[in-house]
Amino acid sequence: MSSSRAVGKQRRAAKEATTTIPIVMAQDSDPVGSGFVASLARPGGNITGLSNLGPELSGKRLELLKEIVPRLSHVAVFGTSGRAGNAQRLREIELAAGALGVKLQYLDVLSPKDFETAFREATKGRADAVLMVVWGPILNPRRKEIAELAVKSRLPAIYQNREHVEAGGLMTYGVSEADLDRRAATYVDKILKRTKPADLPVEQPKKFEFIINLKAAKQIGLTIPPNVLVRADRVIK
Repeated sequence: MSSSRAVGKQRRAAKEATTTIPIVMAQDSDPVGSGFVASLARPGGNITGLSNLGPELSGKRLELLKEIVPRLSHVAVFGTSGRAGNAQRLREIELAAGALGVKLQYLDVLSPKDFETAFREATKGRADAVLMVVWGPILNPRRKEIAELAVKSRLPAIYQNREHVEAGGLMTYGVSEADLDRRAATYVDKILKRTKPADLPVEQPKKFEFIINLKAAKQIGLTIPPNVLVRADRVIK
């Protein structure tokens, strides 16, 4: 159900293996660009499901960082080159950075051991915050350690899903994956009732989650503005 690069490879292999067996995507960052469907409205083949708007939300996360760090001028972006959708995410971030007057420092994280170096380079480069674009198998096993590195570096960091904030991270804004999974089940139901995947438009997310961890904010001496706090779906104290 994850849209990590590994799952993207599996989905691509499934697409190459069959053009007749229906395939339902629980989420994909760019189903058209990835070649899984002809268009969102008319998939045109045996694959359909949901898009997670991954690249588009990256710019929104930068905007949220700007709101909690008013003097934000330099952001370290942790990404993984070669990961599906990484270049598109960076384009969205660059567009947002241009509008906000923020400079970016891109740091490539290719394995879990690279995080400590990335935080050290972000501090050396005088970053004011971290925008986390890395996720999946590189990031997930070390959620707690990464949250601790952010605190040690005294850097506000925003992530892509709730598990990282629950592990001690500062803030997350993203699609509700549980909602996507539930909606993917409705596609399976329709296909089992003989509806063709080609006739089921790819849907976009409807439910988003904005979660703030006040304990993490206190640890780095950051005060979250009240107008941001009231917009949060959940506040961890």
